[in-house]
Amino acid sequence: MTVVVKLGGAPGNAWDGALDEVARTPDRIVVHGGSDAVDHLGEAMGRPMPYYTSPSGVVSRRCDPAQLEVVTLALAGGVQTEIVRGLGARGARAVGLSGVDGRLLIARRRKGVRAVEGGRVLHLTDDRSGAIEAVDASLLRLLLGAGIVPVVGPPAVTAEGEVVNVDADRAAAAVAGAVGAEALVLLTNVPGLLRAFPDPASRIPHVARDAVDEILPLAQGRMRKKVLAARDALADGVGRVVIAGSSGPDPVARALAGEGTVFA
Repeated sequence: MTVVVKLGGAPGNAWDGALDEVARTPDRIVVHGGSDAVDHLGEAMGRPMPYYTSPSGVVSRRCDPAQLEVVTLALAGGVQTEIVRGLGARGARAVGLSGVDGRLLIARRRKGVRAVEGGRVLHLTDDRSGAIEAVDASLLRLLLGAGIVPVVGPPAVTAEGEVVNVDADRAAAAVAGAVGAEALVLLTNVPGLLRAFPDPASRIPHVARDAVDEILPLAQGRMRKKVLAARDALADGVGRVVIAGSSGPDPVARALAGEGTVFA
């Protein structure tokens, strides 16, 4: 079965266990973020990467043209290469693809985003971010058919050829929907969606597909995007989505066995 595995990039995530699994399991597509790597590179380049919060509570990275360059260097040039290297060291053939490669991820650039700052709602017009509208599933199937693991990450490209940043969780959902994946596993630095963050004992084990909007208020910060990604994937026909912890051995298998928060 085809499973899309999204590797989280925030501090506290672990990748070794997931890479071990992907290297020995066919029909896996890896999608990655890399927020920690982007933040570190931005600081090193003298371009700190600010975040903003939308009126609905979604936390996103502000991405003007200078910061988009940092995102591209950190993700396509750094994180992706490290994942491909790690899979190769485990005996797997892997190919890294940004959304720009082969026009894999086609996005619509947002014409401005709203941000809450100092109690006021501001309209940010210089943001170079977008929402994915199409995925070239044929390219991914071609690689899978040749026994090659696709490793996919931001940025994406618009129909007009403009490079834009996209959210990696929602990119993973779009990829899973496009290839008809049986499951999408979103690995992160917590054991699932928590009713009382950060208490791991408050993990919500299961969310019905028609109840996602009801639990959305419990998802704060970056977790909100993961729940939105789960909703996107289910709407696109993915059988189930699991938000689960990335640490320890076999995190994907444990997630598919129900260890995490299962959306189905």
